[in-house]
Amino acid sequence: MALCSVGRPLLLNTRNSLGCFFKQKQTFCSKANESQEEEIRKKLQLFPGGSIDLQKQESGIAVMTVNNPARMNAFSGSMMTELEERVCELENWTEGKGLIVRGAAGTFCSGSDLNAVRAISNPQDGMKMCMFMQKTLTRLLRLACYRLPLISVALVEGKALGGGAELTTACDFRLMTSDAVIQFVHKHMGLVPGWGGAARLVRIVGSQNALKLLAGVKKVDPDFGNEIGLADGILKVGEGDTLVNTERWLSQFTKGSAPVIRAVKKVVLSGRELALDEALTTERHAFGTVWGGPANLEALALKTKHK
Repeated sequence: MALCSVGRPLLLNTRNSLGCFFKQKQTFCSKANESQEEEIRKKLQLFPGGSIDLQKQESGIAVMTVNNPARMNAFSGSMMTELEERVCELENWTEGKGLIVRGAAGTFCSGSDLNAVRAISNPQDGMKMCMFMQKTLTRLLRLACYRLPLISVALVEGKALGGGAELTTACDFRLMTSDAVIQFVHKHMGLVPGWGGAARLVRIVGSQNALKLLAGVKKVDPDFGNEIGLADGILKVGEGDTLVNTERWLSQFTKGSAPVIRAVKKVVLSGRELALDEALTTERHAFGTVWGGPANLEALALKTKHK
């Protein structure tokens, strides 16, 4: 039925008003989230200890180390904010292709430092910390919405517990040493994962296996990790330097031009996380950044397609 001359302008005005309302609401929510982030950031910085170290190498592979061995590399409050800073550095590293995440002194990470946890044990601060770490680890996985995406691997030595287990899921791959254990111990603490680990775990191992690991608090050794798809390889202890072996393993995926490697990661991420139409648009844009680029022209000149 056709709209009358009065109804049509009224409907258009209503649509415009609703559009303005939702835009204003989005702006308000964004500002509110930024305010909450800054608030929890300041509170977390009150609990120092340890560090997040980052070494960017000429090979295009960076090594990020969770360094707090006195507490099994548990995240202090200041380490949570340092992690955000290191991710920001990686987002702006134009030569980067790959990232190794590891723990200091032969163990991966035991989650949150209880001193910081006790200080923010009220639900309000807990939610803010959850939002802060979810955002940081999502940026680590995506490296800021595909800005400069890197292919990443967690080198799991010793124990990865709680938040440490969640950190492993923020990487594309996981290599475990033969004596390593990953365990989502949140249930024992009366909690569920709060750093995005549950959502990422389901995507990696499927809902049934995720339920076994979270509700059953099942320990994941390298063989079981390999069986369910949580581990992508096993490094035997005593057979060479584990970091060197991990770099060698990762280099099979990072060999070549940095823009091409990042474009590959971008199209894979978009295919996994976006609707098909959006993923196709992202793929088209990524294709446009490398078509006729230096690596493409060099390959054409050398006729390397079938080599």
